[in-house]
Parts: sequence; structure tokens; C-alpha cells
Amino acid sequence: MNTPEQLHDLLAEGSQLNIVCHNNPDPDCLASALALGRIAADAGIDERSILYSGDISHQQNRAFVNLLDIDLKPFDAATLQDRSSDSLLAFVDHSIPGENNPVPSDTPVDIVIDHHPAEGIEARFVDHREELGAAATILTEYVRTLDIELDTELATALLFAIRSDTLDFLRGATPVEYEAAGYLHDHADQQLLRELSSPSVSGGTVDAISTAIDNRWTNGGALISHVGRTTERDSLPQAVDYLVRLEGVETAIVFGLVNDAIHVSARSPDSRVHAGNILHDAFEDVGSGGGHHDVAGGEIPLGVFADYTSDDDQLLDIVEQIITARLVTELNLSGVAEESDAT
Repeated sequence: MNTPEQLHDLLAEGSQLNIVCHNNPDPDCLASALALGRIAADAGIDERSILYSGDISHQQNRAFVNLLDIDLKPFDAATLQDRSSDSLLAFVDHSIPGENNPVPSDTPVDIVIDHHPAEGIEARFVDHREELGAAATILTEYVRTLDIELDTELATALLFAIRSDTLDFLRGATPVEYEAAGYLHDHADQQLLRELSSPSVSGGTVDAISTAIDNRWTNGGALISHVGRTTERDSLPQAVDYLVRLEGVETAIVFGLVNDAIHVSARSPDSRVHAGNILHDAFEDVGSGGGHHDVAGGEIPLGVFADYTSDDDQLLDIVEQIITARLVTELNLSGVAEESDAT
């Protein structure tokens, strides 16, 4: 029996399915959840929920949810309490309770489908393929193998998710991604794909990217910057995607204050640097960090920093010094960082 059939049989045992997205879900997570819900419906589960926490703040993510009319519900821990034996819990695009999700760490999980580096995954069904560029690639395989109806909405969601997570097949794409995209292409709405690819950008995002450009400094091929305080959490990956393209930059890391936490985003085309390990090792004792060798993210609760001062400028100075010092240590940088001239 192949993996998709094993999943289908497990789903057929349930009467309810809760699919929990990771914090601040992106198109790969959302499309994978949508596809898993369709498979569950085919297996006879009528009660299906896609649960999320955090914000859907990136303009592309908001457009993805709105244009594809994805039904999302805020995560509520009470939903998972006293679950019946036929109520199933699934993770897509993440794998460990309590890591990048609000699920209590001791919660039993039934289904995990993920492509991010992780250890100690425990579930009744696990499909964990770090070598792939997107979780949506795995779900596309399931939809195809199980002969699930592939309507325009689902095909568009999965194809856009694969394109988004692989930067249009320039990052982490494998032959499996190309095969999945070829299968989805004729069923997808090409006009909708174009709309999703070029959503409007908020003024707050532009301001944050501008701040990151102004605050950048480099040491050799490493660049570190921050956006200060922003309400646009997803401006950080957009800023780091821009800055890593600067001539001579091989690793870029951008951080910033968002609500009551410090968020970090890293990019490293340099094969000698593992961005996920850098962020994990830098912040494992105060928060969380990790990801692939070329794309990674992290989050550190402000904790005592939030109570240290009521002066936001002073708080930013303290955060900048501490976060930068940790990154400099993990990147093994020597000497003083060279401040870049503004362009």
C-alpha cells in the first residue's frame, strides 16, 4: 500500500478533522491544508476545519485567502481538549506541537505532512521529506494518486504554493516540483495566478523595507539589518529577499520588533552557511529559530526586554545590540561590521 492510500485509510476512520496551520500561515501551508481537507472529504469526513494563529499580514497571503475564498478559523486550544477517538488532528508544513504553532507540546498528533527540517516527529501518519521544496508538492502527489477531483481553485492554490515556496523554482526546487507543476498547470486559473503574484504593497511594508536598507551593515559577505518596530511582520522576509541580492552579499539577516516579539528572517545562497542552523543556535535558549540551509526564520519573545524600559528607542537599541551580537558570534564574523553607504 502506498503512502497516499495509508493516509486515506486513516482519514476514513475519523468523523472530524482539525488541520492546524503554523503561525502566520503562508500559501504553502494554506494550500496544503486545503488539499488535505479535500482528501478528507473524499474519505467521508464531513466536519473539517482549517485553524490558524498569528496574522495573515503579508499582502500576498491575504490575497491568497481572499481570492481563493479559503475558510479559516482562529485556533482555540479548547478545540483540541477532550477530543474523541475519531477526531483527528493534522499538521501541514510544520511538524512539532509547540514549535511555530500554539498547540500544547504534549498533544497527540495524527497526521504530519512537512518538508522542513525537524527531529523527533511523532504521529500516526508521517510524511516528512526535507529534500522537497514545498509541502504542496506532497499534497499534489496525494491528490493525483488518489484521483481527487482537481478543480480550478485547488489547482491554482497548489501551483501558486509551489511557485511561492521555491521562488518560482529558483530555490530548493526538485524534479518532483516540476512534475507537480506540470500536472497542475492545465487546471489552474492563469489570470488568478498573475493576480496572486503581484498584490498591492502596503505603505507600512515599504517603510519597513526602507528602514532595513538604511540600517544595513556588512562584514565580508554577511549583511545584518533591522526594520525597527513594525506592524507588518511579513515585511521582514520581503526586506531580506531584497537585501540578499546586493552585490557581494552571501548571507542576509533582518530582524525587527512586531508586537511583543522579535522576529528574524534569514537568506543564504552561500552553500557554506546553513541559515536554519545559524538561527537555531543563536536563539534556542531565548526563543526559536530554524529552517532550511538557504531560508530560515525565528522568533524571540521580548520577555524581560519589554519590561526593561518604556522608551521604545532605548528598547530598540538594546534589542539591536543583543541580537546583532548573537548573530555575529554564530556567523563567526571577526572585526567590526562595515556600515554600508546608503544608496
